[in-house]
Amino acid sequence: MFNSYATIVSLLALAKDRMREEKGATAVEYGLLVGLIAVAIIVTVGILGGQLNGLFTTITDALPGN
Repeated sequence: MFNSYATIVSLLALAKDRMREEKGATAVEYGLLVGLIAVAIIVTVGILGGQLNGLFTTITDALPGN
């Protein structure tokens, strides 16, 4: 009887520890996702920046009054 109780208590303690560790892991995962999204935005703006600038210049030149 005592051995079963000790096993259950050990499993509950282990489950509590894992929940704390998963919260930390989740925060790290979100941080990595934010970093990857930021890199993707920077690369996209770097690649398409010149084309967008040219597009806006063309639009501005085509507007009346310029």
